[in-house]
Amino acid sequence: MAEVRFENVRKVYSRGDAPAVEDFTLEVKDGEFLVLVGPSGCGKSTSLRMVAGLETPTSGRIFIGGRDVTNLPPKDRDIAMVFQNYALYPHMTVEENLSFALKLRRFPKSEIKRRVESAAETLELKPYMGRLPKALSGGQRQRVALGRAIVREPAVFLFDEPLSNLDAKMRVEMRAEIIRLHNALGATMIYVTHDQTEAMTMGNRIVVMSSGRIQQVAPPLEVYERPANPFVAGFIGTPPMNLFPAGTIDPQHIVGVRPEHIQLGAATVAQGEKGTLTGTVDFVEPLGSETLVHVLLAGSRHLAVVRVPGFATVRAGDAVSLVPDLSRSVLF
Repeated sequence: MAEVRFENVRKVYSRGDAPAVEDFTLEVKDGEFLVLVGPSGCGKSTSLRMVAGLETPTSGRIFIGGRDVTNLPPKDRDIAMVFQNYALYPHMTVEENLSFALKLRRFPKSEIKRRVESAAETLELKPYMGRLPKALSGGQRQRVALGRAIVREPAVFLFDEPLSNLDAKMRVEMRAEIIRLHNALGATMIYVTHDQTEAMTMGNRIVVMSSGRIQQVAPPLEVYERPANPFVAGFIGTPPMNLFPAGTIDPQHIVGVRPEHIQLGAATVAQGEKGTLTGTVDFVEPLGSETLVHVLLAGSRHLAVVRVPGFATVRAGDAVSLVPDLSRSVLF
């Protein structure tokens, strides 16, 4: 079993500083793909590095497979980590990069050969085995970094923003690659990203963090549809959930409504309907299959975003009405 458990983990780097991680309690299930997501400085990478043994908790304990690893060195934790910058040896070929850690541990040559060939087959690296990293594309280098983790056959894979250096097209391809890898290996994986699209598309569950604390832990769709608080609502989603101030729709609550759950119409439409708002189109973002319409609400400086299928006929300066679907709204 390769479950990972955090018990009241806290990390403070310097006396007097705010904790980088505070009261972090979480269980990662055996075979789960868990994503830690949040803005820069939220504590997600620090949490991952504490699992890896690269950082030591100020207090609290960390368990891997039921074993307390809080004070164990990285080499004794049965983990493999994939970094943002690939961390390949530039003077070694792909094959040498894949086999190096196994040679250091004095694995039999036959076992090294088996593991390296298996990883190369899984990641389609066989045509590049004799190349140096400088002769590879960014995506190929990241596949080598993945392969170097795979050959270790660890209990837990740790990913620290591994796709941040890739272009948009390659990020999409590598996301699919990592998902396929998880499905093939069935291994426990903890993945850190600031990109909420990666979190939504990759994780069995996602952990949203802010200021060192967990804000919500749930499957992606639950986080999207039922965010635990305004921070999660405003962070998850592209574009994020609209947060209408108290009094705009409901006199006592902040109301959250996703852009696709607002009906856009002419300014005179549904004036008497409950929750109807009016405003002026600020600008329009045509995206092909859909259009995002940004509306400045009447009598305020609040900007709302409406997702419209296909092409919208409105233009900047048009007066419009907004009718939120209150049955799909969230109250904070």
